[in-house]
Amino acid sequence: MDYVKWWDKLPKWAKFLLAFFFGGILLGIYRIIKGHIIAGIIWIICGGFVIGWIWDLVTIVLHDKVTLFAD
Repeated sequence: MDYVKWWDKLPKWAKFLLAFFFGGILLGIYRIIKGHIIAGIIWIICGGFVIGWIWDLVTIVLHDKVTLFAD
């Protein structure tokens, strides 16, 4: 759970940059740790799909958190 706490404490700009460049892997791991194992595995294998990756970037900018299959 330290990874989730680390991610949640990051500033918005750092979350956005990490999600932009490494979103498929980092946010896939985030989803797995949050308990959404299938979604996390799919996110890692497929790079978060294009729509999911864009959705993550938008929700980070607007809400400062990842919402799709992560809550």
